[in-house]
Amino acid sequence: MYTLNRALSALTGIIMTVSAISGADAQSTKTGVTNVVLVHGAFADGSSWSKVIPLLEAKGLTVIAVQNPLTSLADDVAAAKRAIALQNGPVLLVGHSWGGAVITEAGNDPKVAGLVYVAAGAPDEGQSFGEMGQAAPPAPGTGEIRPDAAGFLSLTAKGIKEDFAQDLPEAETKLMFATQGPWSAKALGDKISKAAWKTKPSWYIAASEDRMINPDLQQTLAKKIKATTLTLKTSHVPMVSQPEKVAAFIIEAAAHVNVQ
Repeated sequence: MYTLNRALSALTGIIMTVSAISGADAQSTKTGVTNVVLVHGAFADGSSWSKVIPLLEAKGLTVIAVQNPLTSLADDVAAAKRAIALQNGPVLLVGHSWGGAVITEAGNDPKVAGLVYVAAGAPDEGQSFGEMGQAAPPAPGTGEIRPDAAGFLSLTAKGIKEDFAQDLPEAETKLMFATQGPWSAKALGDKISKAAWKTKPSWYIAASEDRMINPDLQQTLAKKIKATTLTLKTSHVPMVSQPEKVAAFIIEAAAHVNVQ
């Protein structure tokens, strides 16, 4: 009887220990975030997310769009991190185009739970956005980039209409041209110090008709970072041309990212 009682006591102790561990795990890990920070790319500003933001907010997400100075990787990362710091809780960080480089660096912030790349670059550690682009033939739109006397780059009206947003009405491409954000040429050479996609779960929207970042390069990057991937038949700006699908993808990522 004594032996049986000892066995039962030991079994009870094991069960209680397992239950305590399971309970702790349940408390330390949950699924889903409610904060989304959107990072725009070159030749753009935060309004490039204007069609997506209401769709995300309609699902109860708190959304903020960063206004990048587009002066350097460090400056843009600092702007993104200021926005992240303002959020009450974990963040899903979303980047378009050059914004992909920004979230690759800024995503190391401990408040960032996951990354979403939208037709974006995802450089590796020690690699710049410009070096990343050399891994594939140049896209046609790069021939329409023009520098000014201060070393800032802009797209021609032709480039925006035919290469940047060729699937949008002319009225929208004219507005994009008039409001574009010039991008410092020096930023192309700024290197990533630590790639957040190596430690954070990632999602990727690839644009199959992109004429600014080679579509094959996008697929290669998505595989390299082991991203959950959605391919859309769209120009370089899927968040403008197909906002419903982009928003749905972001909402799905926000719902399923794990938070410690």
